Amino acid sequence: MAEHQKIVILDFGGQYTQLIARRVRECKVYSEVLPYHASLEQIKAVKPLGVILSGGPASVLAEDAPRCDAGVYTLGVPVLGICYGMQLTAHLLGGTVEKAAQREYGRIAVTMDDRESLLASMSPTSSNWMSHTYQVKVCPEGFHPIAHSENCPVAAMADDGRHIYGVQFHPEVTHSDEGRTVIENFLRICGCTGDWTMDAYAQTAIAAIRETVGDKGTVLLALSGGVDSSVAAALIYKAIGDRLTCVYVDHGFMRKGESEQVCRVFSELFPVRFIRADAADRFFADLKDVTDPEKKRKIIGRDFIEVFKAEAEKLGKLDYFAQGTIYPDVIESGQATGAAVIKSHHNVGGLPKELGFTELIEPLRMLFKDEVRALGETLGLPHDLVWRQPFPGPGLAIRVIGAVDPEKVTIVRESDAILREEIAAAGLQESIHQYFTVLTGIRSVGVMGDERTYDYTVAIRAVTTDDFMTADWARIPYDVIRTVSARIVNEVGHVNRVVLDVTTKPPASIEWE
Repeated sequence: MAEHQKIVILDFGGQYTQLIARRVRECKVYSEVLPYHASLEQIKAVKPLGVILSGGPASVLAEDAPRCDAGVYTLGVPVLGICYGMQLTAHLLGGTVEKAAQREYGRIAVTMDDRESLLASMSPTSSNWMSHTYQVKVCPEGFHPIAHSENCPVAAMADDGRHIYGVQFHPEVTHSDEGRTVIENFLRICGCTGDWTMDAYAQTAIAAIRETVGDKGTVLLALSGGVDSSVAAALIYKAIGDRLTCVYVDHGFMRKGESEQVCRVFSELFPVRFIRADAADRFFADLKDVTDPEKKRKIIGRDFIEVFKAEAEKLGKLDYFAQGTIYPDVIESGQATGAAVIKSHHNVGGLPKELGFTELIEPLRMLFKDEVRALGETLGLPHDLVWRQPFPGPGLAIRVIGAVDPEKVTIVRESDAILREEIAAAGLQESIHQYFTVLTGIRSVGVMGDERTYDYTVAIRAVTTDDFMTADWARIPYDVIRTVSARIVNEVGHVNRVVLDVTTKPPASIEWE
């Protein structure tokens, strides 16, 4: 993607590194995360117009503190240090960093003392997110303080001659009122004009796939039915047409109508060579009487691979294997940043050796989720497929608490469909970030048609969130809740009670299992 303007972000293990990358891309500038120890040659190879140093949990005063190559400051491009990145900049360039007399955490009022360059167009004072124990005491030579807070005399600093800057607060988080302005100002200083669009990415990616696969090469893709693999399939189809084979393993745990939609899209709209493996009976048999959620996940993951492998072997030898890996998967798996692994992902790190593939295509590897959705729209995938609700790999099997059987899955599938219909009818689908029903496993006494019942309880889970790391329960209007509840108990068999989950994350997770 050499034709795009680029910003390199050096990751020092900060929890907000992904947010920095996202905010830069929201300004239509391509960003790439590299480990803090990336060599100057690696950084130069990206040809960045600027470099951002992320925050991180370490102290720059520690002997083993993570440090980037000091040559970053002499690359001839602007540099912005955020939190730890600012402290490291001061430390490496001759300033002084000390433990703060009073630690700052949360939304803090910051006064902008020099509203030029980095802080141009900002209010005299605004609330910004602080999270630090150490702070810059004395700026390096050539720098001057440009902002302060009550307990942090140097909340931001600038060397306008060399275009090197630092901010102690976090402009990338939504808690910083004018954080986007800081990022926009830095990108302007870098000379970025904003040429990063999904249409441009699509054309570049299609050309790259064609170059890799060649005129006769074939590709096999594991199509889960989710957004990522569906967009990857559409993109590869645009590049090589029906030389793409998609194997869709239907485990029987998809939401209502979704398996049919996937089959229709990839047999009509994007007519790949499409194989649907209906393996629901096998999955249900292997999950019989299994109640532990981790065991469920492992069984489903194992069966998925085995079914897919069996279908792949029937096809004979294909040249390339494709998967819908996206950038958060790569970063969290520790492959992009050199940071600790947050969680492992089955679709990162290569291929099952037994499949016999040596070549891997991951056309979404550098995209965030919202960018994947935008790309899907650009490619012409149906809107409701591209913007469907987040859905776990094991599907409805982990929205049935306890043992899974076809009747229980039907209950949660039908109740979930009703919830989604009514949320859409109320026009709330854009304001609630995830919503679904759970078959709790609880049975209780009720009265229906003058008769005693002893049936299941369905829970409604709906949350609002910026990043899915934390979440609040959504305040769905009572009249909508009333309609959903009435429809579920009237239209879904074996349900006589509906409850609303009003727990935040933390302490609860978003999913129940």
